[in-house]
Amino acid sequence: MTDGDYDYLIKLLALGDSGVGKTTFLYRYTDNKFNPKFITTVGIDFREKRLVYPVRGSNNTTGKNIKVHLQLWDTAGQERFRSLTTAFFRDAMGFLLIFDLTSQQSFLNVRNWMSQLQANAYCENPDIVLIGNKADLGDQREVQEKEARELADKYGIPYFETSAATGSEIDSSVVALLDLIMKRMDQCVDKSQIPDSVNGGASKKLEDETPDENKCAC
Repeated sequence: MTDGDYDYLIKLLALGDSGVGKTTFLYRYTDNKFNPKFITTVGIDFREKRLVYPVRGSNNTTGKNIKVHLQLWDTAGQERFRSLTTAFFRDAMGFLLIFDLTSQQSFLNVRNWMSQLQANAYCENPDIVLIGNKADLGDQREVQEKEARELADKYGIPYFETSAATGSEIDSSVVALLDLIMKRMDQCVDKSQIPDSVNGGASKKLEDETPDENKCAC
């Protein structure tokens, strides 16, 4: 795809405590490389990726493919940057909430991140995928899969265990979030219920649809 040759521009935000591997996660997803020497993110950074997303019908049949330009924003996890990072929450369509499987504290702080999302995102129940990163460090694991899945079930969000070092489940977790976003966009009849960052055809598509009594999933 060339510049501007896409149907949707979608902004995703990676968030979580400092040191959980947000930067290496995004770098693995966009470049399929692992760089363990990344320094702590200061403020906000972002990466980009183009992909072709297969649209599926209600009976799971494959429909028209759409071209998606992803902006993946990387946020600093430190408290001193919190006011800056939360300012970006409202413009994001989906969130990759990442904790470190080798850090029980980063898992306990997931609840705080969820509270901030519910207060600052574009609606009270934004699209979120919970991610336990560093799954390759099994001998250092402090968070068990069962308790992580129970927390994800409590919030009604998908859960993945990933490894930026090996690439395990990285793509699957992002695609799962994109699936949720596309489903929400398909259900929305009021374009004001999704962030203004979506363009490249999304706004026109929603305007052209005939409103019905169904409400947006927000």
